[in-house]
Amino acid sequence: MTDCAAFPARRAAALEALQGFLPRAGRQYAAQRNFDRGPGRQTGVSQISPYLRHRVLTEEEVLRAVLGRHSEQAAAKFVQEVFWRTYWKGWLEMRPEVWRAYQAGLLRRLDEVQSAAGVRARWEAACSGETGLACFDAWARELATTGYLHNHARMWFASIWIFTLRLPWELGADFFLRHLLDGDPASNTLSWRWVAGLQTQGKHYLARPGNIAKYTEGRFCPAPGELDTGAAPLAGPPHPERRPPPEGDTLDTAVRSLFVLHEDDLSPGWVLESGLTPVGTALLRPRDGLTPLHPSPGVTAFRDALVQETADRWRARLGDAVESVASADALTRMATRLGAVQIVTCHAPVGPVADVLDRVSGVPVVRLLRPYDARAWPHATAGFFKFKAQIPLLLRAIEGLRLA
Repeated sequence: MTDCAAFPARRAAALEALQGFLPRAGRQYAAQRNFDRGPGRQTGVSQISPYLRHRVLTEEEVLRAVLGRHSEQAAAKFVQEVFWRTYWKGWLEMRPEVWRAYQAGLLRRLDEVQSAAGVRARWEAACSGETGLACFDAWARELATTGYLHNHARMWFASIWIFTLRLPWELGADFFLRHLLDGDPASNTLSWRWVAGLQTQGKHYLARPGNIAKYTEGRFCPAPGELDTGAAPLAGPPHPERRPPPEGDTLDTAVRSLFVLHEDDLSPGWVLESGLTPVGTALLRPRDGLTPLHPSPGVTAFRDALVQETADRWRARLGDAVESVASADALTRMATRLGAVQIVTCHAPVGPVADVLDRVSGVPVVRLLRPYDARAWPHATAGFFKFKAQIPLLLRAIEGLRLA
């Protein structure tokens, strides 16, 4: 079971983690970010991703805090890491078929696991950290135990899973989603595709012994021949045609409304302080859609606790009825019972929450798109480096941000 003690499910803990990281967010981060020093020793990175993923901390407040302490040039590497998450979400919003294809592919791979004993044995060994590859096994156990893995280790892990262990990438992406506290459909799916050579087609990432030895500072030194360093990238279909980015709906605060608080956006103040006075609030906690298997109990508990803690902090603004729901039918019934003529929520990107909202019928769902997303997502049309050229303009559009 995942022990998420290092990531208390409270906004106060998220703010404390951010404040603790700020002195290191500039040139020190740029110099140290690739070093994986192991659990409890990750001084080179922020480790705020579980909070950022659920928007307990928003991208804008993190960027304001970092650039209030460091120059744009000094903090460039960290700023880019924040925008990678934004980029992945925007890319998938315009190509949701990639998420559907991953889900369908995962089901096929799980069927293969049931019918092919060799694949099943390798998959089970990989998930339990019993492959005999010391570095990989340590990372598998660390992830299952802590709910977290250093980004560089995630890349090595995915590469070894795909190219050395010869396991389907979809099974690896699912393993991450079942255990990562910061796992989300866009960043996880597209990062695994990138390692495999499917995202930037023909270009893949190969874990190399020297790189692992250097950036783990000798904790792991794979022997010659242990890792496949000559594998070819996987082949796959071309990207689907790009859809227009979401524009978001217009809110009428005079209409009787049920508000939906969900795990994809746990900073609801920008909506609740806009004049909306909901008759009640549904705490939407989907129980399926992320994986056909079972998420780690620690991951589920972490997300549920974050939703509840957010509801507790905003209780005075949530209306008389505050109830947990898990399905579209339950959400519709709650709205009908309270006499709500619309359901209002922060836009949920591609994933389980959006799937539930898509299935609501009988009551219109008003999805409010954050200005940050509305500005950034339309630029996720191609690779990240084209998107990166827009970062200076995107920074200057953030309210309250003062750049040196």
